[in-house]
Formats: sequence, structure tokens, C-alpha cells
Amino acid sequence: MTQAAQLRALLAQDKCHVMPCCFDALSAKLIAQEGYDLTFMSGFAASASRIGAPDLGLMSYGEVVDQARNIADAIPIPLIGDGDTGYGNAMNVRRTLRGFARAGCAAVMIEDQLAPKRCGHTPGKAVVGREEAFDRIRAAADERESLREAGGDILILARTDARHEHGLSEAIDRAARFAELGADILFVEAPKTVAEMRSICDTLPGPKMANIVEGGETPDLPNAELHDIGFAIAAYPLSLMAAAMQAMVTSLRAMRDDQRPGQMDFAELRRRIGFDGYYEVSEAYASSRRD
Repeated sequence: MTQAAQLRALLAQDKCHVMPCCFDALSAKLIAQEGYDLTFMSGFAASASRIGAPDLGLMSYGEVVDQARNIADAIPIPLIGDGDTGYGNAMNVRRTLRGFARAGCAAVMIEDQLAPKRCGHTPGKAVVGREEAFDRIRAAADERESLREAGGDILILARTDARHEHGLSEAIDRAARFAELGADILFVEAPKTVAEMRSICDTLPGPKMANIVEGGETPDLPNAELHDIGFAIAAYPLSLMAAAMQAMVTSLRAMRDDQRPGQMDFAELRRRIGFDGYYEVSEAYASSRRD
């Protein structure tokens, strides 16, 4: 089963999938090892991890696809890639779909923000006009069909940030049109209340994704409530990165005081990275065996 087919099967289930978001191959590997069904490469976290810079459109298409390729190669579960605005006009969107599919992604997110895009829960974001937004999803759907004809496959996660500037009604209207154009999953970013979240799910067809940023604008609800509202995916884009950063800062401060903070023991660290599996497989090859 392809990664895209795996994702379709998950979306057909009557549940809200908890989706911790990764930022590199190791964080994605840990997500898979802990039994989660899918993950998303958070643009916010990947930008912080790869270039040490905020998610303000600074990472290039090539850097993002390369990051996605490394992640997809490390895990057996479906990966959703962050395709931002598609990196240009409709033809760039088509290239983005093709690149993420070849990188091994099960789906790619395309949004209607004005480039350079911004994190959905930070100030200053704006969206393009309706027709340009629709062209992006139309182009994505056209490229998806071309990929299928060639034996490939990828899903489209269509995102709108129109709630911020134009209100919930405009955001829902845009998302509804995205669905008509062929989007597989809908994502209305940053609803501010539970009532708004319910309105999104009650109005729009197909699978919907909630984006839960701790301290962000969208209510952080229990998974059972998100499922009851109607969401198929609950994304947590910053949880792992925030935890990792806190652990590293704590360790660095302790080491400065000549202390040794609690940490994962060396044996488990090696196992999770893959040393034990490597040695087990390499025993079949004389030239690869350990001394």
C-alpha cells in the first residue's frame, strides 16, 4: 500500500487522529516508534531546525523538499508535507505537488496566504484573492491527476488563512470551493472559538484538520471533543519542538553549573536511532560485521 493509500484508509476511519508534527528525520522516527499513525512536517519547526530562522517564507522550495525526503525515507507512516503557498504561480504549485510526491509524501498542504507566508498564529499574515487561491488548488488537483496517470499518487490538504482578515464566512466559502476543485482534506486555520470549529465541520464536506498550537488562537480541546465536533486530524505542530528545545536549554544550563541532567540512557538512544537494527542486519554481510 502506498503512503497516499495508507492516508486515505486512515481518513476513512471514524476517529480523530492525533498527529504530532515532526521537524526532521529523528523526530519523525520517534513519532512512528511511539505508535502514531501519521505525521506532518511542520514548516514552523522545520525552519527553526534546519536554518535556525522563523517560519516567514525563508526556507526555499528545494530546502523544504529535501527535508521532506529525509523524513519520508526514515518512517513507515504517512507524511504530510508543508508546501506553503506552492512557491509561485499555478505552474509552481504543480511542480510542488510533483516534488513532494517524488520525495515520498502522502499529502502536501497548499495554502492561500500571500507570499512570503507566515505562521498561521502570528501577526501580519494576508491571503491572496479568491481566484488566485482557487487556481492554486485547481493546479494541485490537475497535477495529482497527472501523477496518477503516471503511476504516482498524493493527496491535497487545502488550507485557508482567510479567517484572520476576512472572517469565518469567507474562510468557509473558500474551503468549500477548494473541496469542489478536488482537495482531499480541508484546513481552516485559526478558528477562535469552539462554535467556529463546529461551524467549520458542520458546513464543509470531507475530512477536516484542526491545528492546535499551545498558546495559539484555536481552543486546545481533548481529542474526544475534537472527534465529536467532526475533525479527522488534530495536528500539534510545535509540541515536540517546544519540548525538545526546553530539554536542551535545561541541559545546557545544568551543564554550565557542572550538573548532569536526567536524560535517555545510551542503550535506548542507540536503539531508537537504529544502531541495534543496523548491526542485526549487517551480520549477514561479512564485510559489514563489527570487529
